[in-house]
Amino acid sequence: MSSVQAQTKLTADPNATRQTKNLYRNLLKALPEGIMFGHQDDLAYGMGWIGVPGKSTIKDAVGEYPGVYGWELGNIELGDLHNLDSVSFEKMKDYIREGYARGGVVTISWHANHPVTGGNAWDTTHGAVDAIIPGGSKHEIFKLWLDRVANFMLDLKTAKGEPIPVIFRPYHEFTGNWFWWCQNTCTPDEFKELWRFTYTYFTENRGVHNLLYAYNPEKYETREQYLERYPGDEFVDILSLDMYQYGDPANSNAFETSLHHRLRILTEIANEKNKIPALAETGFLNTPYAQWFTQKLMKGIGDFPLSYVLLWRDGGYVNGPEKGSFIPSQDHFIPVGSDPAFWDFQRLYRSGRFLFQKKTARLKLYE
Repeated sequence: MSSVQAQTKLTADPNATRQTKNLYRNLLKALPEGIMFGHQDDLAYGMGWIGVPGKSTIKDAVGEYPGVYGWELGNIELGDLHNLDSVSFEKMKDYIREGYARGGVVTISWHANHPVTGGNAWDTTHGAVDAIIPGGSKHEIFKLWLDRVANFMLDLKTAKGEPIPVIFRPYHEFTGNWFWWCQNTCTPDEFKELWRFTYTYFTENRGVHNLLYAYNPEKYETREQYLERYPGDEFVDILSLDMYQYGDPANSNAFETSLHHRLRILTEIANEKNKIPALAETGFLNTPYAQWFTQKLMKGIGDFPLSYVLLWRDGGYVNGPEKGSFIPSQDHFIPVGSDPAFWDFQRLYRSGRFLFQKKTARLKLYE
């Protein structure tokens, strides 16, 4: 992509705030500089700690904060005070301001509960999407849910009152079969209508103009599969992918081979459409393979130009058997000193291919 294209490309939302437009333009412009490295809930908790001011799992591992901060809004639609991972929404706003002040990028997902059954996001009872799009039986309730998300986004401001830009990643991994919005529970047209209504409600009804919208499937093998549920260029800013390592990487190269193949499709489409390419979620739970970061993740990414890569959350609490109950978790994606992959993660950090907080801040993404 030429620098002229990067400078003239507009966000999907033509009324996006100045900082949001700057972020979009600069993310495109910065693609040759390297891949920003992100982590979910990095400031909120980790292995053996919760809510320690200034602490960060990434900083503990490599000596500096991540370049990208991932957060989650699940349960905000219910009016709860904490998200589904026990993080206070008010405290989350503080964490977001903190990461933004460092020059970092903020991305937010939303594991919304099932709007018909009242189950969680992993309830795949059919009919949810049909019920919440215009004309559906739960449409008015869904608008209330969107209002609560919009209120959160509108409240993300600096001390000077400037709106903080956010990469919003709703209805993610829709090519899987584990969420109520996935391909096994709704048609492509229903999914597109859900996406377009969400965008329109935020931008036109609620005046939310600090969002970049990330389209985010999981599995796909062809260009046609990637774009089957694509709502249109005017509703999307970022083309992304989620992909995790499963199985034994010592006996299979399936992860890096498939990741490379999918990223080739993604980056080609992103280049054609002048969209930002990203690996929105990845990781290997507890990373038991000693060379996973360099021999699997980095090999799968290859030389493809990506804006950022984000690893999932570490430790903290997970949902308990009852609503509002949480149990401690030792699962993690960033290795600690005793893990086999700890030194390999240092090699990823020293490779120079990835941008953590210091190099991300030098990009001056919001100016």
